[in-house]
Amino acid sequence: MVLRQPNPFYIKFTLLLLMFSLIGLIIFLGKNIIVPLVFAFLLAVLLLPVNKFLERKGMSRVWAISFSLTISTILAGSILYFLSQQIVSFIDDIPVIKQHLTEHIQTLKGWMSHNINLTKVEQRNLFDTAAEKLKTTGSGVLSDTFLTITEMALVMLLLPVYIFLILYYRDMIARFFVTIFKAEHQAKVNDVLQESKSIVQGYMTGLIIEMGIVATINCLGFLVLGIKYPIFLGVLSAILNLIPYIGMLIAAVFCMLVTLTTSASMSDVVWVLVILVVVQFLDNNIIMPTVVSSKLKINSLITILGVLTGGALAGVAGMFLSIPCIAILKVIFDRVENLKPWGLLLGDDVTGRRKSGLYLKFERIGNRSRVPSPIKPPQLDEQKPI
Repeated sequence: MVLRQPNPFYIKFTLLLLMFSLIGLIIFLGKNIIVPLVFAFLLAVLLLPVNKFLERKGMSRVWAISFSLTISTILAGSILYFLSQQIVSFIDDIPVIKQHLTEHIQTLKGWMSHNINLTKVEQRNLFDTAAEKLKTTGSGVLSDTFLTITEMALVMLLLPVYIFLILYYRDMIARFFVTIFKAEHQAKVNDVLQESKSIVQGYMTGLIIEMGIVATINCLGFLVLGIKYPIFLGVLSAILNLIPYIGMLIAAVFCMLVTLTTSASMSDVVWVLVILVVVQFLDNNIIMPTVVSSKLKINSLITILGVLTGGALAGVAGMFLSIPCIAILKVIFDRVENLKPWGLLLGDDVTGRRKSGLYLKFERIGNRSRVPSPIKPPQLDEQKPI
């Protein structure tokens, strides 16, 4: 009888890369179907405690789901209505914005004449070229924006339907994920489902709390500064902040441009940047670790790579969805023996965490005398030091 030799590492790694490439291709080609469905799953998990509470109080599942969906839809619609009103107000002020922009362009021309020695003809050619490129780019942006708004409207119509059906058939979906595996793995699958649900609920709830805190601080800072559209810019910055690392950068550039075109003082632009930097510092060091990152154990490198990969595959929605998806993958990797190294790669255990000297001393004594060593620290349990 010939024993089958295990496949070498390079074959396993090649198959793994092919699998990741195939999954990425499926996400890229089917993002219009997959992204709304994943959003619906996340929101359904977020609403699950409310539905269970209402069902325990005697309400039927259909009415419980309908009630929670109605309340959440009203809240989301109120935010969208507020933002749309602010955008309409912003559009009404376009003539004033053009006037301020013309003044800033004249100031820039004067600076270029004195410091770069560009003649008026060269300046005119430079600005005409920039205007032509902006016009060409603007037409493309308008068409893309129209398509994006159309797709978003379709998603907004389908999202409540997806959420309702996921909540209604949640028991069947859970049984499906459990029964497709062998009986000896079903307990582990149940653990993965429960921990994934806990992580998603904690992450989504923490994001909502974080967004409210950041929006409040932004609005207060902009109101004190006295710039135009303080509530709109504060809320929009908080929403963009939901995209890790990249969102606040986009928000800072947008807020500075709007302030530049609506204010005659350049100091307002600088103070807007200062406020956003301070808020980002508070968010990264106090708010985010306290209300969001208590259960989300993903290192910063994987977070950045995940956000960029999600953006490349599914746009802005992919950036937002990348973090909870990576967290769920880490839960799965930590439960599967052959995938534990990948779970370690996604985690936030730094190489500087080492065993204490007292622990090493007792471990050496225990190895010589065959006496069980003290309990290991939880970070190093069943893991070899790197």
